[in-house]
Amino acid sequence: MFTFAALALALLGYVVMALWNAVLPAVTGLHAITFLQALGLLVLSRILFGGLRGWERRGGHWRARMQARWQHMTPEERERFRDVLGSRHACCQTDTSARPSSQAQ
Repeated sequence: MFTFAALALALLGYVVMALWNAVLPAVTGLHAITFLQALGLLVLSRILFGGLRGWERRGGHWRARMQARWQHMTPEERERFRDVLGSRHACCQTDTSARPSSQAQ
């Protein structure tokens, strides 16, 4: 497993270096970077954008909260949640029971 992780890190570092050196010097005039600088960029971006948590814990807090909420819902609330989540315009609907039906026309 350690060998696989080291190979994956090396490959990712090489990809970052190759992309940087292929695009940024020509577009922005920045200097080309070395392999070690590419690895440093990976670490820096992980710290800045990914936090210091482990990879396997990503989304764990959200998942635990949703499971707790789901356990406390009644069957009617669960069904309404599924309907809203599965509908095409779920982001725009707030309460479907208070809205007049457009199918009655």
